[in-house]
Amino acid sequence: MKITIGMLTGLLYFNIAYGQSYRLSGRITDGTDNPIAGARVTLRETGAQQVTDRQGSFTFTGLRPGVYHIDVAKMGYEHGQETVALAQDNQGVTIPLKGAMHVLDEVLVIDNHVARRKQEESLNVEVVGRDFIHRNLGGSLMQTLERLPGIQTIGIGAGQSKPLIRGLGFNRVVTVDKGIKHEGQQWGADHGLELDQFAAGEVEIVKGAASFVYGSDAIGGAIDVKPESPPAPHTAIASVDLVGRSNNGGYGTSVRLGGRGSRWFADGRATYLRYGDYRVPTDTVYVYDYGVALHRQRLRNTAGRETNLHVNAGYLGERFNTILYVSNTFHEAGFFANAHGLEPRRVDAGMHDRSARDILMPRQQVNHFKAISRNALHWGAHHLQAEFGFQHNFRQEYSQYVNHGYMPPVFPDTLGIPQGLEREFDKLVYSLNVRDYWKAGRHELTFGLGSEYQDNTIRGWTFLVPAFGQLTAGAFVYDKYRLSDQALLHAAVRYDHGSLRMSEYRDWFPSAVDDHGSQEYLLRAANLHRRFNSLVWSVGLNYHPAGTFSLKANVGKSFRMPIAKELSANGVNYHYFSYEQGNPALSAEQSYQADLSVEWSPAGWRIQISPFYNYFPNYIYLNPTSSFDHYYGAGNQVFRYEESRVMRYGGELQVSRRISRSLTAEVLAEYLFSKQLSGAKRGFSLPFAPPPSLLVNLSWAPGRAGNPFMSVDYRLVARQDRIVPPEKKTDGYGVAAIRAGYTVSVAHHPVHLNLQVQNLLDIKYMNHTSFYRLIELPEMGRNVVLSVRIPVAVARGEAAKQVSKKPKQ
Repeated sequence: MKITIGMLTGLLYFNIAYGQSYRLSGRITDGTDNPIAGARVTLRETGAQQVTDRQGSFTFTGLRPGVYHIDVAKMGYEHGQETVALAQDNQGVTIPLKGAMHVLDEVLVIDNHVARRKQEESLNVEVVGRDFIHRNLGGSLMQTLERLPGIQTIGIGAGQSKPLIRGLGFNRVVTVDKGIKHEGQQWGADHGLELDQFAAGEVEIVKGAASFVYGSDAIGGAIDVKPESPPAPHTAIASVDLVGRSNNGGYGTSVRLGGRGSRWFADGRATYLRYGDYRVPTDTVYVYDYGVALHRQRLRNTAGRETNLHVNAGYLGERFNTILYVSNTFHEAGFFANAHGLEPRRVDAGMHDRSARDILMPRQQVNHFKAISRNALHWGAHHLQAEFGFQHNFRQEYSQYVNHGYMPPVFPDTLGIPQGLEREFDKLVYSLNVRDYWKAGRHELTFGLGSEYQDNTIRGWTFLVPAFGQLTAGAFVYDKYRLSDQALLHAAVRYDHGSLRMSEYRDWFPSAVDDHGSQEYLLRAANLHRRFNSLVWSVGLNYHPAGTFSLKANVGKSFRMPIAKELSANGVNYHYFSYEQGNPALSAEQSYQADLSVEWSPAGWRIQISPFYNYFPNYIYLNPTSSFDHYYGAGNQVFRYEESRVMRYGGELQVSRRISRSLTAEVLAEYLFSKQLSGAKRGFSLPFAPPPSLLVNLSWAPGRAGNPFMSVDYRLVARQDRIVPPEKKTDGYGVAAIRAGYTVSVAHHPVHLNLQVQNLLDIKYMNHTSFYRLIELPEMGRNVVLSVRIPVAVARGEAAKQVSKKPKQ
């Protein structure tokens, strides 16, 4: 559009004389009048931004007369620009975008499914992709995700962790991998999740109770790990990830190879990681007030290694898809030698300190095999999905034999158990999920069925949890009713049945039972069969009017079956120096929750607040008693599972401001308050309750060749005074981190370089949700993480012919 001097003079006079403000609106299309949703529209003069709606529309208000330059960006399209002389309300601007015609190293089909998913779900949902994982690479997938508001971890050394969502974890958070619920030994605070973060294509985090979709255990939320996308048609792909860490001398690689014809594809990935004892910024730690000197500030025996293999193959048709995923993950790591067993002072420090990379006892190793078949069929208005899964989780924990109670002083060689095998858990899991997605008018209906069977056997010279078999089955119906283009109503109801059968266990050694010398093999766990039934529901509303405001609200009921440990535990937990007892009378845990999410996006800003309220009539809790065990635990305090009424509330706040085209500031805050309303610990909080925290970020991304970026985080964490014994109060702290990245071209292939410096100032601090917090163990010191990602895609066959015909750009 040609702007003349006369037009500018007229606009200037108009502005001075009348001081009017106007509206500028329009549509973004693909050139054939089809709207483009999710395009980012920027008004260059003001920095204001809009994201187009379903009709491709955008609107800017409060504008003074003048000349404005409009920039439009949408992945998969060429950059769009338009110049507008504004002298009155202008609602007729149409900007067509051309499809991008580039010869790419890797062909990607990208849409706005993330924004659409977050808009159409009534619960609070966060979605992150491979770029987020690569930029925030931690020692495990859960540590990578903990930068998100409302997500915390129970850290288990440098290479493993467990997720917490709004302070709830263990069997209150479901982890889904490729459509199947991941089942390991997640009841243990020292048991991490056996997942390979390099094999994750996208991760969806549901914050809030989600039992109506995932069944029992999703009472606190869900972490849904999606697979990597299959190769594009007629291409061969390869990628290499390299990572190195300074703090524990960690290094590793992950390699992916694959290819696809027209419909059939196959790919595989192999990951290997190795790390040594990690360093903390102190020379002495205190294990229950006993001072332990550290050699070169390293926690002895915290080294580990990880080996993972993945093989995927499938058929991708127009109406029918089927993919088989087979994976095997293996992880071996030591426990901090001075914080395990009955006597932390019986440690050969010299043996452990000779090398920072050996893995000695006490240690754990776990192998998790998984085979998943995912199938989808489009049939008229129906979309059918089915997953069949098999998992084999094999966990072993090794430690020096130390007798206590009536155990023999010398380990017998006739027992048939290796002398170092403290505990072994061998679990087989069979899963089936079937869903039918059906559109009927304004309704989007989902009918689902799910069933799972677990068979868990045990071995070892100590006892904590009995062998058990568990069967669960559930059915649900979920309806999304579109009231209008701006409003979506949700309603769901689900029924579940569960059966848990625990096996009798007796000691392998006799114990004295009276003063006359009588002895017997004591019964530690009796045969027990419990059944549970539950009906849960959820109702929600999404409201997204045209403009900068959106709202999501949800209320509902969720449930959780008690697990074998809560019902029948009867032994020593060597990590917490406690004796734990189950309660066979526990009922299924119930929860009522209300979630709200409000988002406002004025020009250059994004503000989202997500409060929640949660009430448990019968929260299951491990309560310390006044008793002490003398038969099995050498006088350890007895902890017993009990039920109490619990109230929880809190929320997250996200504020971001685009300061300029290259500079963005962000604030992420989270708060949680919990209180027991009944029981022996009435008035106390709940275990692992995260303190309030605030993360301030400044990011620079100029958007030029190489996609350089730099980001600085500073996290402020408040003091946690609200505890429940035996927890300890935790001081507040501030910790800084930086990230930077750049992409270079090597032999016409992109090489993505990322650098992180975690705990930049080498601060000594305690994380209240850490597995090792109880023994005053500080978090890892300064850690420099360098990662390199090299993706390669080679077109062949028909794809190569099509690329060769494209004009050079």
